[in-house]
Amino acid sequence: MKRIAIGGLHTECSSYSPLLQQRPDFTRTTGDALIDLVPVDFAALGLEPVPIFHDRSVPGGPVAPDVFAAQVADFVAALRQAGPLDGALLLMHGAMFVPGVEDPEGAFLAKVRSVLGPGAILSASYDLHGQVTPAVAAALDAFAAYRTAPHVDVAETHARAARMLARALAGGPRPQVHLRPVPLLVPGEMSSTFVEPCKSLYAALPGHDATEGIWDANLMIGYVWADSPRATAAALVTATDPAAGAAAARAIATAYWEARHDLAFDMETLPLDAALDVVTACGPAILADSGDNPTAGGVGDRAEVLAALLARGHRGAVFAGIADPDAFAALQAGRPEILLGGTLGGGGPRIGLTADAVHIAQECAVADIAGNRVVITRRRRPFHDLATFAALGIDLDSHALLVVKSGYLSPDLRALPRRQVMALTDGAVSQDLAALANHHRPRGTFPFDR
Repeated sequence: MKRIAIGGLHTECSSYSPLLQQRPDFTRTTGDALIDLVPVDFAALGLEPVPIFHDRSVPGGPVAPDVFAAQVADFVAALRQAGPLDGALLLMHGAMFVPGVEDPEGAFLAKVRSVLGPGAILSASYDLHGQVTPAVAAALDAFAAYRTAPHVDVAETHARAARMLARALAGGPRPQVHLRPVPLLVPGEMSSTFVEPCKSLYAALPGHDATEGIWDANLMIGYVWADSPRATAAALVTATDPAAGAAAARAIATAYWEARHDLAFDMETLPLDAALDVVTACGPAILADSGDNPTAGGVGDRAEVLAALLARGHRGAVFAGIADPDAFAALQAGRPEILLGGTLGGGGPRIGLTADAVHIAQECAVADIAGNRVVITRRRRPFHDLATFAALGIDLDSHALLVVKSGYLSPDLRALPRRQVMALTDGAVSQDLAALANHHRPRGTFPFDR
């Protein structure tokens, strides 16, 4: 049996967010719960898993430098205490931003490599919205990224990385990761794998896997809301045949580049006022507040969409949700008069509201305000699962309009028989790329430099 460490760092950071991520923002998974993130029979693969830890946060702002330094130090110390290790399975995201650290994942992986030594096999899973640098590719022997956005293949991607790790440790030619950057960077909302052109681009990847000498082919969309020198798309191929790996990476990169003008939003997209005109008059609808989307790194505390909806006198909507610990605390304490919005630094108006009734559940206050149900949360969080609404006592069938802070919709919400509209709103993950500060991205990156 080969002893392998399991762990990683998993977050997505908007450099435009004012909110630094601190240690309490991360959930640390250890022990059997960490092993369970990888749906394989380790024993059958000839592997003995040694769980280190996996730190994951809701996407947000930059990670505080001291927090990142402590995470790396903790991981390195745990590796050294784990005894002899033949390799590591690293469950990553790839879009961490740390002030003063140009390539956080590259630095982390280099530390892991330095501890385990040149003979160890390192295999990683990544979110397709991560960034990959030459340092990352050089530190790894195998690489697997999600092939769906919205992401419905997370567990399978972990398994792909684990199977490659086992295969490499079983002997034979050692694989390497071939990297081909693509000077192209768009939001995930313009590169959903459920619509063209990315649907076909990702459907072609298993064909590369079937080529002799190639183990795993990947297309990385990258992360657009970090103004960083490493911000770019990329093709990555794990292969034991260098020529085949390089050729496949080149073909994947070329296909994506040639499709750049076809990349478009995967749902009806309008400025806020026009979007409200549509969703308040069309029957059952979902409105996505894209600029403040916490799953992409938005702060999740802006209230201008709610303010605009209330200014129209609209009733019967569910608004999920706004992160405001002060407003939550007031409602939890039985004080119905609140100021809502911008508490965490995300900007936008602060609006005075009165709750007619309040239900507290799961660190959320479900407040009846002017005939609407507004979910106010103690912590930043998304609302993407139907089970979450049920747990809060919200019957979506009783409400014609659902407003969520989101970009592309989750599979649960996408499946609802409602008109689906994305509002182009302000925030740390604004879809208005022309308005984003662009000081550090590589020159010539489309669409920033056409």
